Amino acid sequence: MKFSGFPEAALVFYEGLEADNSKTYWTNHKDTYDDCVRAPMVAMLAELEPEFGSASVYRPYRDVRFSKDKTPYKTAIAASAGGSYVQLSADGLMVAGGYYDTASDQVERLRRAVDDGVQGPALQDIVETLRRAGWDIGGQRLKTRPRGYDAVHPRIELLKHRTLIAHRHWEPAPWLHTARAKQRVQKAWRELADLGSWLDANVGASALPR
Repeated sequence: MKFSGFPEAALVFYEGLEADNSKTYWTNHKDTYDDCVRAPMVAMLAELEPEFGSASVYRPYRDVRFSKDKTPYKTAIAASAGGSYVQLSADGLMVAGGYYDTASDQVERLRRAVDDGVQGPALQDIVETLRRAGWDIGGQRLKTRPRGYDAVHPRIELLKHRTLIAHRHWEPAPWLHTARAKQRVQKAWRELADLGSWLDANVGASALPR
């Protein structure tokens, strides 16, 4: 299947699911999910795979075991390839990248690198470049300075991060229903490459047991 955009029916499907997040709605509209939501996402990821690697599409079912919210279905389809992420919902298209979850050893390495006189300014340049290009910078952050670091540190705001992500969102528009949607994701993931490379080189995977 060649990717030709996400049809309007995909957005309508999620609007309906937000209004009626039930097994009945899901069962009655499963064909729409398969044909208009999942199939275009899989097709787009297949076309992006030569550049970004194999991607995984997340399950549509919520894990409600430890949640007060027992609605069974996610109101968006999402996928990731490496450290890059894409999501489609009734609100439009969202892309993101970075480290979404970190263990204590990763946080320690992140802060050590941010504090470094070479790697810290390099990350700051990457973050500022993304901001100027329209990205929002987020992640889990401390409200105050981390222990052991000066409150007037030149990169104190980055030092507060336990996780670091960049994300941007586009509201529904005609281009979403065309092949241009893939081009947007491709361009966005390319813009995220420097952030991903910096994190991989300076933070990497956790060595702690899960």
